[in-house]
Amino acid sequence: MSPQQEQRVERRLAAIFAADVAGYSRLMSQNEAATLRALAAARDIMDGLIAAHGGRIANTAGDSVLAEFPSAVDAVQCALAVQEKLAKAGTGEAQDRRLQFRIGVHVGDVVVRGGDLLGDGVNVAARLEGVAEPGGIAISGAAHGYVRKGLPLAYTDLGEQQVKNIDEPVRAYSVRPVVTSVPRPSEPKPLPLPDKPSIAVLPFTNMSGDQEQEYFADGVVEDIITGLSRLRWLFVIARNSSFIFKGRAVDVKEVGRALGVRYVLEGSIRKAGNRVRITGQLIDAQTGAHLWAERYDGDLTDIFDLQDAVTREVVTAIEPNLRAVEVERVRSKPTESLDAYDLYLRALPESYSATEEGFRRSERLLRQAVQRDPSYAEAWGGLADCIGRLVVNGWTDFDEGAAQARDAALRGVGADPQNGAVLAVAGWALAILCGSLVQASELAARALRLHPNSAYVRTCCGWVFIYTGEEELALEQFEAARRMSPLDPRAYLTLTATGVAHFFERRFEETLRWTDRSLEQKTTPVALRYRAAALAHLGRIDEARQVVARLIELQPNATMNFVRKLRFGHPWMKELYLDGLRLVGLPE
Repeated sequence: MSPQQEQRVERRLAAIFAADVAGYSRLMSQNEAATLRALAAARDIMDGLIAAHGGRIANTAGDSVLAEFPSAVDAVQCALAVQEKLAKAGTGEAQDRRLQFRIGVHVGDVVVRGGDLLGDGVNVAARLEGVAEPGGIAISGAAHGYVRKGLPLAYTDLGEQQVKNIDEPVRAYSVRPVVTSVPRPSEPKPLPLPDKPSIAVLPFTNMSGDQEQEYFADGVVEDIITGLSRLRWLFVIARNSSFIFKGRAVDVKEVGRALGVRYVLEGSIRKAGNRVRITGQLIDAQTGAHLWAERYDGDLTDIFDLQDAVTREVVTAIEPNLRAVEVERVRSKPTESLDAYDLYLRALPESYSATEEGFRRSERLLRQAVQRDPSYAEAWGGLADCIGRLVVNGWTDFDEGAAQARDAALRGVGADPQNGAVLAVAGWALAILCGSLVQASELAARALRLHPNSAYVRTCCGWVFIYTGEEELALEQFEAARRMSPLDPRAYLTLTATGVAHFFERRFEETLRWTDRSLEQKTTPVALRYRAAALAHLGRIDEARQVVARLIELQPNATMNFVRKLRFGHPWMKELYLDGLRLVGLPE
């Protein structure tokens, strides 16, 4: 190809306007001909306004439009005009049939090739479409810097958005005209958010056209609502309220405002032969950001087993994901505005560090939380867990710490006797620190009935079963916990506990295997002590002494006297443990 035939390529700074239709695939599937007519009419309006505001249409494909403008002000003014005209044109159209565009605007460097626009500047504008509401506009921080003074509009900071194929997060703002009129009394106001995380589970969409699958999908949703309702720290909208949206095309932000929730879970079900695929996604209803998504494939030969399996996996996935999102949200809040819930959330990552310093910082935050709200069961349970970890790792006085952990655990149970997680940690503390095995077993049994879909509950209860001499039952709990939460930041607790259960079954090689996995994640005195004892029983004394050297570095008071203070369900268990540590020469 000669130089004259080559397309000219240039780079320049431009204001990029990107638009596409919200729910276009759904509209096409409902009525293709009507959707194409509506799209053609909308494009006539949009193309004319782009030209009137000095823009140039660069790329179009299907329902999307890409244009460049000489200034950000022109691009945003055009976007406002487009949305206003399209809203008027759609008046009278049913909400689920209305054609609504999302528009993103960004100012950035672009590559112009043969009239087309390419590059990161285009990609950011296109990704901002997904941040905008249907019928709304989202602009980047770069565009906001150009227009915020020149255009007196209502700008809402949507925070940093991680967009596909862009390395750095993009600050986003929603844009709308300033409304000076007072809303009519008939217009419902958004419900205020509860003082704890809140979620609505929408009816899953039946993609099969099979009425039998409609009942199955509704059953899955009802079971998920029931499962989430067992999370005492989570406010869950009742089925009757969330099912008012059944069969309607809705925007999750509207759902959030209507029901007063921060999070929305939605999904779909599709049948193919005797197989069914179920998808679910968790969305932040305030920003529209996707927090988690998963799909499940199963066989309809036993529909109830499949329903139970999907419910279990969805609930166990949502709990840690919501916790992580809530922790990050609270981290951005100024410290002077923290309430008991915020203090509790700030304490969690400190405790997850599994270091002496982290546990002590966590303890301070949790003590502040229960001072501000003495009825806060989760904070009491977290405090019992935190102090208990300091005790078993040898980082605080055993007798005093055990008494404080026991008190915090029982305060938590008293504050909320139906909280499975609080009951489980209370059972753990009473078994390991106090030797109150009958009470611990009762608490563990109740915890598993109330909240069987929690890896943390399963792990705490498994420890109780170790101490009552039911190692095989304990191993069942640990296997379930690992399957429920393979990426849990506290998975080292489950791995260590699995090694301990094998130790008391005298499967010392298995103890080494599991403590090795645990120590790859976190180096803790508990794992080191059991590893040293297992090596000693296997006659590998030199290796055991190397482990003890690491143990004493981490726990200077690691002595036989310290180990004798630990509680066990049967005298032989204590002797087996002490014999191993005595063989390796742990100091008295």
